[in-house]
Amino acid sequence: MATVMKKVDAVIVGFGWTGAIMAKELTEAGLNVLALERGPMQDTYPDGNYPQVIDELTYSVRKKLFQDISKETVTIRHSVNDVALPNRQLGAFLPGNGVGGAGLHWSGVHFRVDPIELRMRSHYEERYGKNFIPKDMTIQDFGVSYEELEPFFDYAEKVFGTSGQAWTVRGQLVGDGKGGNPYAPDRSDHFPLESQKNTYSAQLFQKAANDVGYKPYNLPSANTSGPYTNPYGAQMGPCNFCGFCSGYVCYMYSKASPNVNILPALKPLPNFELRPNSHVLRVNLDSSKTRATGVTYVDGQGREIEQPADLVILGAFQFHNVRLMLLSGIGKPYDPITGEGVVGKNFAYQNMATIKAYFDKDVHTNNFIGAGGNGVAVDDFNADNFDHGPHGFVGGSPMWVNQAGSRPIAGTSNPPGTPAWGSAWKKATADYYTHQVSMDAHGAHQSYRGNYLDLDPVYRDAYGLPLLRMTFDWQENDIKMNRFMVEKMGKIAEAMNPKAIALLGKKVGEHFNTASYQTTHLNGGAIMGTDPKTSALNRYLQSWDVHNVFVPGASAFPQGLGYNPTGLVAALTYWSARAIREQYLKNPGPLVQA
Repeated sequence: MATVMKKVDAVIVGFGWTGAIMAKELTEAGLNVLALERGPMQDTYPDGNYPQVIDELTYSVRKKLFQDISKETVTIRHSVNDVALPNRQLGAFLPGNGVGGAGLHWSGVHFRVDPIELRMRSHYEERYGKNFIPKDMTIQDFGVSYEELEPFFDYAEKVFGTSGQAWTVRGQLVGDGKGGNPYAPDRSDHFPLESQKNTYSAQLFQKAANDVGYKPYNLPSANTSGPYTNPYGAQMGPCNFCGFCSGYVCYMYSKASPNVNILPALKPLPNFELRPNSHVLRVNLDSSKTRATGVTYVDGQGREIEQPADLVILGAFQFHNVRLMLLSGIGKPYDPITGEGVVGKNFAYQNMATIKAYFDKDVHTNNFIGAGGNGVAVDDFNADNFDHGPHGFVGGSPMWVNQAGSRPIAGTSNPPGTPAWGSAWKKATADYYTHQVSMDAHGAHQSYRGNYLDLDPVYRDAYGLPLLRMTFDWQENDIKMNRFMVEKMGKIAEAMNPKAIALLGKKVGEHFNTASYQTTHLNGGAIMGTDPKTSALNRYLQSWDVHNVFVPGASAFPQGLGYNPTGLVAALTYWSARAIREQYLKNPGPLVQA
């Protein structure tokens, strides 16, 4: 029998960026807030102690900060006609675990969003006609505009301590010749910090992009270019380009994380509690199934605990949010055959391509240094900044050199034709390790009828509950777009005049490969929108079916973005929290009438 705890005003499942933001906002509103994190307590101290933390074996190879898939994983198949099997080794994506979640191990690239991607279907139908969108592509509008979210993007950047260069601020041009992005939407304020200095590889990319007629700009980075104190009083130190960002705890307090930027402001509060090692099994509903009464979780001693609450926030990783909704009976599960249902619908990912350029020994790129969010990008082929009509695909891609540090074990890369082992491999590694540039096309990924999430009918986790099943594969539109981006990015690589070039794009007919890392930018499954027949959440991230459940995170995205998702996740979470504070708490119930 479960132990019943004292009721709280709000319980938050997961303590990454969404959980931390919601906790801060709701405690400010006077609520008693409890955050439940499935993993252990971890923080910059002692987990980020130098030099122990710059340990590639522990973090990159043995994946200390990531989910323990021996207890819970996902099953994966390419189509409904295939048999799904459990993912037994972390590869394609790396969900976080413990306090801070993926917000502790992320790299720090901190974009906003291109406004057209918030109204994707409407924009494409208006510009290219309804027939341009493939029949099996299920892209939707978010139901919220960039103008509505802009104040929350601005505030999130101030909380994160983001480094960057604006293009326009309140309509005034400020970024021409200074590293601003001419395709960026208008802003209400400057970035909190100026852009970071660029590595030599980023400078090579910038010159080559200019030479071929593109418009390069400095990446917005949640790695600090100088000392900073955020609105919560949290202090950050300047980044030293150590090269141990993505997958690591930042020992310099230079990379934004929930642990560095928000948790210090929550710890002293009497109306906040954080319980690590608390694995939530389900959201509990009343007899009407329209109201949540709290959650049930298993604590670190293996005891089942029932936690009553008036408000439930699902702020876990993308597919954990979806799985909890399915396990709890919140929303109608999606059926790809009929196209009906909403929970599990529109699962999307990222559509990556990489080009590597190799140089003579007189070009020193020093790949071992770097910062997770630092670099130079071009947006000439992102979103709808170019005419898609002649090319016949939906979506776009920013392209960049984002030198985050190349570790000695996994960071080796040699020109095409180099043997994979032996003396020739050793010689090439010595010749090229610090004389190469890697650039990425960080493509948007669209949603399709056949890419979705549901509960696996066979496999179960360590607690006896069904695993989440991921049905996913690349579609014709994805491969067509990817190959186009490789061609456009290849012009930049050629303008650098390297000795050799390696093109790592998708081939016609290629299937999703679970072993090759792509990003941890998984999207959808509990999507937001304006119609309960086609979305699980309304525009405030509130469940259409259970009004006291809110579900922030990339699980709310109806499709993937060209940009990294964290900036939009943060802005949407602040947007949702504002609606809870100013509307829901005054009159609990649906914020949008179905």
